[in-house]
Amino acid sequence: MTRTSMLRARPAGFLASRILPGALAAVLAAGASTAGATTYPVTPQQRATAQQVAQAGVPLSELAPNAPDTYTVKRGDTLWDISAVFLRRPWRWPELWGMNLDQIRNPHLIYPGQILYLEKVDGRARLRVGQPVGDGQTVKLSPRVRAQSLGQGAIPSIPLHLIEPFLNEAVIFDTNELDTAPRIVATQEGRVVISRGEHAYVRGDIANARDWRIFRNPRPLLDPATKEVLGYEAVYLGAAEFTRPGGTGAKGEIIPATFTVQSTRLEIGVGDRLAPVPGREFVNYVPHAPQQNIEGLIVSIYGEALTAGQNQIVALNKGAKDGLERGHVLALWRYGRETRDTTDGSRTPIKLPDERHGLLFVFRTFERMSYALILDVQEPVKIGDRFTQP
Repeated sequence: MTRTSMLRARPAGFLASRILPGALAAVLAAGASTAGATTYPVTPQQRATAQQVAQAGVPLSELAPNAPDTYTVKRGDTLWDISAVFLRRPWRWPELWGMNLDQIRNPHLIYPGQILYLEKVDGRARLRVGQPVGDGQTVKLSPRVRAQSLGQGAIPSIPLHLIEPFLNEAVIFDTNELDTAPRIVATQEGRVVISRGEHAYVRGDIANARDWRIFRNPRPLLDPATKEVLGYEAVYLGAAEFTRPGGTGAKGEIIPATFTVQSTRLEIGVGDRLAPVPGREFVNYVPHAPQQNIEGLIVSIYGEALTAGQNQIVALNKGAKDGLERGHVLALWRYGRETRDTTDGSRTPIKLPDERHGLLFVFRTFERMSYALILDVQEPVKIGDRFTQP
């Protein structure tokens, strides 16, 4: 089950404000705490970086060669798109955001129709949001009211609706806990495959939960270098809803609990396992580079493919305990091929240098592993390929 339909996820670009519509400026000045606004955490490290750069902007050498003087935010943009317009390395969003940290309290609240423009002074650059002022003339602005709730029209860091399905589907368990999870023991009318809307009969420890995920027995994921088991990846089959509890019949017979299948991704049948749907996380997907050096290997490719390309999911052999966090951008490396020096007369064996050829975006972390989206890549990605900080 290879996911090839996902669009490119993109790291965020962050911005500042000289002239803001009155209603939006008030929200930003309040730290986006207005009821109904969706707020996202900004880590102390990200804020510290922004604070440092806010004093002087960024060097002109950090700007993209074709960075425009103005840019109008379009519907469908992501903050990675916008950051890439202005910066050579678009994941360095805190430096772009830090250009006017005092006005922009929440860098996620950038809306379609806003105009961004560059101010270049003494070899430094600052980005502004609002209406450009020309020829030194005074421009009178009137407050505007947006006819939509806050948080619903802002430009996202990445296309969240494309990654969101993987938050429930792509799961790595630290132990083989599904071995003891509730299991389907029978189907409605003895069917081999359970379809949407049909009943599945389940035995096991049914927790106090209504919504459940259905998995096939997990497979161990091995570190390509050490061959150590890092976790267990379960294949997501679908979703079910708890309908009624089981119990004991009049003759002492066991009566399994009843579940109704709500959706199917793959075939569901007797023996498949259930796990409760976790609570929804409102997470920070602001892309940024790791603060420390990190190096690891691709453990697996999500689905059945042997290699992966852009917009596919891979599992990494580093996780939260190694310092990886959601939003981290990582560089992919292609191993240099082994060849021989044909110029020295003895054909000495040599190995060419590794070459960087793509970027990963970490969107989910576990204790010892992580899932990442391939943002872009020049050649197919294989198990055992190397990644580092960008």
